Amino acid sequence: QLALMESGGGSVDAGGTLNLSCAAAGDTYRSVCMAWYRQAPGKEREGVAVISTKGYPMFIARPVKDRFSISRDNARKRLYLQMRNLTPRDTGTYYCAAHWLCRSYVSMNYADVRDWGQGTQVTASA
Repeated sequence: QLALMESGGGSVDAGGTLNLSCAAAGDTYRSVCMAWYRQAPGKEREGVAVISTKGYPMFIARPVKDRFSISRDNARKRLYLQMRNLTPRDTGTYYCAAHWLCRSYVSMNYADVRDWGQGTQVTASA
């Protein structure tokens, strides 16, 4: 298992940029697909993006496809989410996650997740 801790959340005006980071502790980081999820107030948690063990984006959700990018640094055991042109609809708690295994993604599902971080809050105000 991995211990995951997110950082980088905060409050920005609409159109702003935030860069999230996730630090992983454990031996399996390099061998698992990693992902970001988010949960808006009063809504279900949803998948945002998945990245392969080698650093190739495997899935990015349609609402953020042209604005968010996922990356990872295996040497530092870090996962990143660069978010630009934020809107109020992007507001929520963002979670880092390790998947049980990598697969072909047409969508993201909670069942994929083996380890969760505790989340970091992102707020974009109009």
